[in-house]
Amino acid sequence: MTSEESAQWIRRFHPVSEAKVRLACFPYAGGAAGFYHPLSGLLSPEIEVLAVQYPGRQERWQEPAVEDIGVLADRAAAALGPYTGGPLALFGHSMGAVVAFEVARRLAADPAAAPLLWLFVSGRRAPSLSVDERVHLLDDDGLVAEIESLGGTSPGLLADEELRRMVLPAVRADYRAIETYRCPADATPLTVPVTVLVGDSDPRVTVEQARAWSAHTEAATDAHVFPGGDHFYLSPHRAEVAEHVRRRLR
Repeated sequence: MTSEESAQWIRRFHPVSEAKVRLACFPYAGGAAGFYHPLSGLLSPEIEVLAVQYPGRQERWQEPAVEDIGVLADRAAAALGPYTGGPLALFGHSMGAVVAFEVARRLAADPAAAPLLWLFVSGRRAPSLSVDERVHLLDDDGLVAEIESLGGTSPGLLADEELRRMVLPAVRADYRAIETYRCPADATPLTVPVTVLVGDSDPRVTVEQARAWSAHTEAATDAHVFPGGDHFYLSPHRAEVAEHVRRRLR
């Protein structure tokens, strides 16, 4: 990618020109880079957050959304190219955890990229655990109900028809991407340490499913369970999440 194309994908809310460590953050299905703005503020200036902006949302809403995790990971890895020569870690929530995992696999195979420091996976079962999910096949009302049930948006916000027309195509594409994803059977385990973060009341992933990420790396794996945390436990626990990241990357 050219630097201009890379800039379309990467949001630097608190730029640090000589950052010692950078953390690339991948949003959940239907989410956008802005979700990580508060985390960026908490980690800056010690760690610079590179928030990945997928096509089809916010200022990229007119671009077609990507419906395949592999393609999304290919393009995101390419966009991170300017930052892969120095210390870099990855963080992904929900669908973003799988995108981060696939980006990690691509960077591990790139001889020009420096070894990753860490992979943080949040609110998602291990890639090898397949579950039959068909949210992307629901009608618009069903899709909105799913989003609202997880706490990803304020109740009633998507009652506006114009807003629905802008938002739902990307949401549906994301759900199609993650629900049709299957971890390659011959995927080589990573060699990067993995930290697993999950709420104990998450309706979409159990603690046991989250801990199964340990099968995907030859390095150390640690897990932190947030008591009473639902799928979006990050919002009320941002400071604690930031401290987990900071301690490990130090």
